[in-house]
Amino acid sequence: MNKYDLIEQVLNNGRPERVPVGFWFHFVEDPAADGFKNPAIFDENIAGHRKFVEEFDPDFVKIMTDGFFIYPNRRFYAARSAAELGQVEPIGAGHEWIEKQVEFAKKARDVIGGSTPCFYNIFAPATLFRFGRGEADLKALADFIVEDGDAVARGLDAVARDLASLAERVLDEAGVDGVYYSVQDIADSRIGDEARKKSFDAANFTALKAANGKSSRNILHICGYDGFRNDLSRFADYPAQIFNWATAVEGTPLGAGKKLFNGKPVIGGFGNTVKEVLYRGNRAEIEAATAAILEESGFNGVALGADCTLPPDINLDRLRWVRDKAAELSARR
Repeated sequence: MNKYDLIEQVLNNGRPERVPVGFWFHFVEDPAADGFKNPAIFDENIAGHRKFVEEFDPDFVKIMTDGFFIYPNRRFYAARSAAELGQVEPIGAGHEWIEKQVEFAKKARDVIGGSTPCFYNIFAPATLFRFGRGEADLKALADFIVEDGDAVARGLDAVARDLASLAERVLDEAGVDGVYYSVQDIADSRIGDEARKKSFDAANFTALKAANGKSSRNILHICGYDGFRNDLSRFADYPAQIFNWATAVEGTPLGAGKKLFNGKPVIGGFGNTVKEVLYRGNRAEIEAATAAILEESGFNGVALGADCTLPPDINLDRLRWVRDKAAELSARR
């Protein structure tokens, strides 16, 4: 099987001849730097993708959007009230922030090569809100939802329409195979299910449904890190084809998550920090961890990867050990 065959088998909940493996990194020192106006950051990110693909040859690639973290709509992240957030308008499909990302996605696709599936990273509106405000959590957004959930819904929807345009354009014009949609729970006990669905979920569905209109290979990444945990069950009905989450942070391994997500395909299994076996373990320990992950998850509809981005100084041999062990185990079953 070629790499596309492997991924298609995973998407169809089949069992590929070997479990595909992919990991991802930030390729610039400050991912939140302004890359769509700074050619050096743009070029550094492309060079990072090229180097990683040449040195590791992954089965699939997540295209890292370092340099595009800050959504250029100041009214959105500078809002001082729910009413102000509700007045946000989309920047439009032709805005430079989107145009430059289409250009970036094309170049990334070129350096990755046509034989390797790739998925374009897109952050959810609530995550962009947090990035723009420089806050460590989503409390400000939760405050606004309590104040006026309908206004927040309008503001998040405006951003989601821009993300929908971005998804459609990179899928149509850049040759990427799907999007990697990164979302984080709005963990606030004041927000009930209905308010959450109307604002937070509705905006995410707008972006995901646009991606689904162009591709049936879209990944939902539920981001957990630095002690921040998500209620994974809240995302079980999200319209994505593959699910990825922080197994180490959430304490939910791949097999258990697969059941939670209604049997849909899953990616991940390894913790991504310097404290985890992938970074600290020797070859025997990493091979044992690979075997344990696959023993729990099974081989159908599963790809191996990590909870999130890996430390930039990790030895790529460690990733090769995972791939080699997964191939060995796949051949035995």
